Amino acid sequence: MRTIRLTIEYDGTAYSGWQRQPNGLAVQQVIEEALFQLVGEHVDLRSSGRTDAGVHARGMSAAFKTNTKLPLKAYVDGTNTFLPPDIAILDAIETHADFKPIGDALAKHYRYTILASGVRSPLRRFQAWHIREELDLESMQAAAASFVGTHNFAAFRASNCVAKTTIRRIDSVEVTCSGDTIIIDVVGGGFLKNMVRVMAGTLADIGRGRFEPGHITWLLQNGDRKKAGVTAPACGLCLIKVYYPKVNGADIISQPVVS
Repeated sequence: MRTIRLTIEYDGTAYSGWQRQPNGLAVQQVIEEALFQLVGEHVDLRSSGRTDAGVHARGMSAAFKTNTKLPLKAYVDGTNTFLPPDIAILDAIETHADFKPIGDALAKHYRYTILASGVRSPLRRFQAWHIREELDLESMQAAAASFVGTHNFAAFRASNCVAKTTIRRIDSVEVTCSGDTIIIDVVGGGFLKNMVRVMAGTLADIGRGRFEPGHITWLLQNGDRKKAGVTAPACGLCLIKVYYPKVNGADIISQPVVS
């Protein structure tokens, strides 16, 4: 039996999130159904994590096992034939049998996009959080540096988060600006439910002047979610990349095939 790892891009606007669920159409369900049409067998597609309703991905990683002997190119081009325009397989790799999309991941890169403009953008309404106020970029950048390291992120999670521990490692947080767009890039070893969205919401509130940049340190020390910022809308969040150990002969059977 082969283990195939896919890299997937999708616009999450029309979906209830990544994970298959009874009350809504999920990205996982759509891809599993497309794979069934391709390989003629039901597959269990395991991902590197979940994304919420309305969240996007440029580099979601997921894997499944199959008895089929199709070339890797078929898992890209063939599957895309059965997928809607807002979901696409970018590449396919055959990997080792015990590959775990979550457990083997070294880090993930999320990007949050803010449209800081007095006028809304109809074309970007599903890809960015529109904020009419002018934001203080330097204050946001100063505050973002406090996230880096291993901390207790209890103040930066959803109320229904069921994670056993709130300790997480953040490798970098960069806040940049291009025209009317502010980009928040976060790379870390793992994330709590809504963590990046609360981080983005808190940074935005710092940019508005509601909090001082040092408030991030206070939140990390005290863990009070009620004193953090708003949960930023899902539309501005995108999973950019999942990092795994370097490809070598021991853990990858074939090289990626990109369509």
